[in-house]
Amino acid sequence: MNEVNIELLAPAKNTETGIEAIKHGADAVYIGAPKFGARYSASNTIEDIDRLVKFAHGYGARIYVTVNTILYDEELPEAEKLIHDLYKIGVDALIVQDTSIFKLDLPPIAIHSSTQAENSTLEKVKFWESIGCEQVVLARELSLEDIAHIHKNTSVRLEAFVHGALCVSYSGKCYVSQALTGRSANRGECAQICRLLFDLQDREGHSLGKKHWLSLKDFNASDYVGEMIDAGVRSFKIEGRLKDITYVKNIVAYYRGKIDEALKSRPQFKKQSFGECTYTFTPNPYKSFNRGFTSFFLNGRQNYIFQPISPKSFGEPIGTVSKVDGKKIWVKTAHTLNNGDGFCFVNSRGELEGFRANTANGGLITSAESVKIAVGDKVYRNNDEAFNKVLGVESAKRKIKINIAVIDKTFRFSFGEYMAEYVYEGELDKAQKDPSAYIATQLSKLGDSIFEAGEVNVDTYFFFPASILGNIRRTLCEELVLKISKPLPSPSILPNKNNIEFPLVSDSYLNNIANAKAMQFYYDHGAKVSARAFEVEPKDDATLMFCKHCIRFALGACPKQNKTAAQLNEPLFLIHKNYYLRLHFNCKDCVMEVRKG
Repeated sequence: MNEVNIELLAPAKNTETGIEAIKHGADAVYIGAPKFGARYSASNTIEDIDRLVKFAHGYGARIYVTVNTILYDEELPEAEKLIHDLYKIGVDALIVQDTSIFKLDLPPIAIHSSTQAENSTLEKVKFWESIGCEQVVLARELSLEDIAHIHKNTSVRLEAFVHGALCVSYSGKCYVSQALTGRSANRGECAQICRLLFDLQDREGHSLGKKHWLSLKDFNASDYVGEMIDAGVRSFKIEGRLKDITYVKNIVAYYRGKIDEALKSRPQFKKQSFGECTYTFTPNPYKSFNRGFTSFFLNGRQNYIFQPISPKSFGEPIGTVSKVDGKKIWVKTAHTLNNGDGFCFVNSRGELEGFRANTANGGLITSAESVKIAVGDKVYRNNDEAFNKVLGVESAKRKIKINIAVIDKTFRFSFGEYMAEYVYEGELDKAQKDPSAYIATQLSKLGDSIFEAGEVNVDTYFFFPASILGNIRRTLCEELVLKISKPLPSPSILPNKNNIEFPLVSDSYLNNIANAKAMQFYYDHGAKVSARAFEVEPKDDATLMFCKHCIRFALGACPKQNKTAAQLNEPLFLIHKNYYLRLHFNCKDCVMEVRKG
């Protein structure tokens, strides 16, 4: 039985973060290219990506580069050159959205279909598989049942998000930032309109509350890792190319443990890269940025998937207030609190309010500032000074355990299918006593290399000076790294095969066609389209967001879930300063559409 690789895929805003992601257990890292990645402020030079590739490949880990914005005609030559540059430095795959990329002169580099391609249907996934994509990033809105259905009817590797921030609109189908600010989410410049405070009003202007109606909690599927593997997920993606290095360390280490635990009872699967990690901390997702957690739609529609109070981090719940005396706050808690910790609570106005501890002694916090907190209020810690201090220095080591063998003058370092061999050809004296323990000790001094000694067998009667053994050790380590780092087989992309029909839903701006080659791609695959991308030809009456999250449902007024619920005085409007948005409820498809008011 062939084992199937399971991948933990981590985000990196830069090379340093990517290296730490690998050290903390990632099997692969995705990172932004110098241009055309869907996070404008997370781009990296070719030289920086090259350094990350070399580091990752030593562990058999992979580097995927995002080239997943929509492209304009004049950008295509630069994008083509960029792809060739990435191929030359050994990047393992590109993550793409714009179909024009398939019409370029591509090197033999693997292509992954980005979640920006809105991969929410079996038909869409089958299409990407049919033209040679090696991995498809599924829409976040899919359930375990949806994923299992797609897996059962395809062979392509499926990648799914497992943790991090959630977009309220289907990815690739959000135009509200472009419409209101001129900053396109499809071009990596999202203004995060969804995180704003909106006044929800009915058709007569009556307010139903000022809340962050479109701001979702953060995704956390850690309780479903095993079920996701069983459903067909092969790559577990952590969101967060804008997150700091401590976030990536903590969350990657946390999911390394979750995946490893799930693999113990699934012998047909194995982790994709090599090496075991040790940590100086206990991973805890609540200690990193989070708006509260939700499993979103993994098990169907759930209550409380949005965070109406604030888009800021809540952190970890630590207890409730038992007494207040000026700046002194007593909290009933089982947690160890530290001087300088940051805390927050929901104040009497329903807003998230924060404060910092000058001192913390047991459950007594002396606040640095006056704070209107009351007995019974729940307290959250959104900055753990002690935890961050541990993560601020070296917090993990990742080592590949190798077997060491010496027979006469032949030295071998090996693990699994990989082996490096060195035959010493110089003159040597015979040892006066058994040298095996001495040689084993010298060869096991693997220091800062990525290896550590496992089984060591020495069978020789020659005496090797320490300097010779040191040179042999370094040579074998370097050779073994090179063998582990061998490139993956070239993929078979089939971009010009015209008899594979694209599953077109409509000829509209939703196809995100921003250049002539993208238009030609659709024609080549049987889709006669003429509509251009919203960024090219904006439309006043366009739907700007397509959301599985439903405000009508959140208000308990869903006609499917509650047939006796009082009807709202629709249409409903979301208003923030001079932004006016109108809600339309497409109950047939169970989608809330957001349009310009």
